[in-house]
Amino acid sequence: MAKSLVTGGAGFIGAHVVNHLVAAGHDVVVLDDLSGGFAENVNPKAKFIKGSVVDHQLVAELFEEHKFQYVYHLAAYAAEGLSHFIRRFNYTNNLTGSINLINESIKQKIECFVFTSSIAVYGSQTVPMIETAYPLPEDPYGVAKFAVEMDLKTAHEMFGLNSVIFRPHNVYGAYQNIGDRYRNVIGIFMNQLMLGNPLTVFGDGGQTRAFSYIDDVAPHIANCVNLPEAYNQVINIGGDKEYSVKELALTVMKAMSIEGELRHLDARNEVVHAYADHEKAKKLFNINDEDLVTLEDGLYKMVDWVKTAGSRKTPKFENIEITEKLPKIWLED
Repeated sequence: MAKSLVTGGAGFIGAHVVNHLVAAGHDVVVLDDLSGGFAENVNPKAKFIKGSVVDHQLVAELFEEHKFQYVYHLAAYAAEGLSHFIRRFNYTNNLTGSINLINESIKQKIECFVFTSSIAVYGSQTVPMIETAYPLPEDPYGVAKFAVEMDLKTAHEMFGLNSVIFRPHNVYGAYQNIGDRYRNVIGIFMNQLMLGNPLTVFGDGGQTRAFSYIDDVAPHIANCVNLPEAYNQVINIGGDKEYSVKELALTVMKAMSIEGELRHLDARNEVVHAYADHEKAKKLFNINDEDLVTLEDGLYKMVDWVKTAGSRKTPKFENIEITEKLPKIWLED
């Protein structure tokens, strides 16, 4: 039986990956500090340990005790826009925490380290963004993710540590915390509609993104360790069709059967057009275009879950390090 560590396994994507690993017969240990996830998301057949990847001593003890075969590193504070204003927190959690895991993976000679990076590493590039483009991240979150990618590259060259790096984008579905005000625009829109509030849009809403249903992402992350041809590859994963944020807002209203209104806010510093090419993933994982869940179908699936689960509010981030140019909405109660 394969022994796997999943960091962030109480969070959105992580919980889905754990479910797929358990179904595939893995013995799974979940490490999560519950800063963004919920203990009830964790599959009951997995062993849950509350703790942080920043705690290098705890990480070392877990590796020594469990002798993991695979590591799936999904723990991160993935608020791109907010990362400009919490730089120390961002790099501590998203970079230093990752290095703690890589260190122990090298020492314990694990078979494969699976890392969820982000489309944020690309910055402003010609779209659709392709893996051969050199990353030019424009926010500290993307910088941290790219730094981990580079560290994994050097760890492979120096120590032979195998890895698979995924660059997912705008993933949505069941288990997502729709009460988080800083990230996951689909969840934010759904929550605002449920509360009877306007849908907040930065700028004119012309920013374009492709949105990825969780079932088009999590199974491939879980299964990649069984595909040697995926080892030491960087792989875009997710939905193909791009939408403007304004189009997305209207589509969410339709799925929720709630007529809302838009509240336009000052534009923020963000990449305007960001969506990816997925030909590499389609070949590696034998994905057909017709297999991908459309945004409309995915939203209806998520709405069914949301109506049952409801909203769980994320507390306001209290340790803002820089307040200059911080969007005013993030200061509201």
